[in-house]
Amino acid sequence: MPWSKFDIEMMARAIKLAKRGQYTTRPNPSVGCVLTVNETVVGEGFHIAAGGPHAEVHALAMAGERAVGATAYVTLEPCSHYGRTPPCAEALINAKVARVVVAVTDPNPQVSGRGIEMLQQAGIKVEINLLQADAANINPGFMTRMRSGLPKVTIKLAASIDGKTALSNGVSKWITGPEARRDVQRMRARHCAVITGIETVLADDPSLTVRHAELGGLGQTLTIEQVRQPLRVVLDSQARLPSSAALFNATSPILLVSCLEYTDAQKALWPAHVSHLLLAPQNGRVPLRDLLQHLGKQCNEVMVEAGATLAGAFMAEQLADELVLYQAPKLLGSQGRNLVKLPDYTEMSQLPSMKLLEQRAVGQDNRFIFNLRF
Repeated sequence: MPWSKFDIEMMARAIKLAKRGQYTTRPNPSVGCVLTVNETVVGEGFHIAAGGPHAEVHALAMAGERAVGATAYVTLEPCSHYGRTPPCAEALINAKVARVVVAVTDPNPQVSGRGIEMLQQAGIKVEINLLQADAANINPGFMTRMRSGLPKVTIKLAASIDGKTALSNGVSKWITGPEARRDVQRMRARHCAVITGIETVLADDPSLTVRHAELGGLGQTLTIEQVRQPLRVVLDSQARLPSSAALFNATSPILLVSCLEYTDAQKALWPAHVSHLLLAPQNGRVPLRDLLQHLGKQCNEVMVEAGATLAGAFMAEQLADELVLYQAPKLLGSQGRNLVKLPDYTEMSQLPSMKLLEQRAVGQDNRFIFNLRF
């Protein structure tokens, strides 16, 4: 349908509001809402945190009685079910709005369209798909998880311009500059979980936490308390993780995934924030699809920060959706460690599909974002 200039402007405004919740709402989607009467904004809001009021509720509270007869611009179909909060479709009905414009319908096949139906049955005019792609791009992980049961998987890698991740002796600090490393901190802050492998833990002893001091400008927007630490997932098929690992020093949740049981002596040394998932091995390793199905129960987006073997395994099994590559203006030499470990392809047609979505400078480095599913 032809949309008015005002309609487009208001939905764009709602999308901008929704983006303000991208670091704080998980596992819920980020949603924005704008209420207007006679082309005047009377209320607006966004979903701030899971368990708290949704975008529509914030906007209605701001509008008060002015919501009667209003048009509501919402980036995601208003919910129709009782969860930790009442249904937003019901709130819009009770407020007596006259029209609701929805950018994206709920991708969950069990509930999709029910919010719209509830509004229409109450006599409210509903129009959909205004700036649909822009609104969907706010919540790519939520969209993926609702449709497939699996989270969106992003692989993060850093390499020199000759495609190496470390010197031959394993030294890798620092390939990229401080700006790129701050960018990675912001990536972690957006993700529900960060996945790494035991070899990376043994070699680098990372914490895999979001460091507030390294968030740059985002750190001025979010307080330390508002930063949601990702679930730290360690794939440790042979149960080798030492109790001295730096991971244990931070109190954010850790999930250890193994194919062998840890000993009682190992478990006795774990802090309270550590949990364990035991999976049957696949070729001697943690089965990645089974892992993602488990994480998909709660996680919208997961980030893989690992070495060449695990990163390559996600790509070879076609389980990764996106690759973010930071490339530094350095040459590490022919004996340096390779970027990813992949099969020995014999035909060009066998290569993983990749589509460049974005290329930009981050300090002295370049960041490339590739779509691995298109």
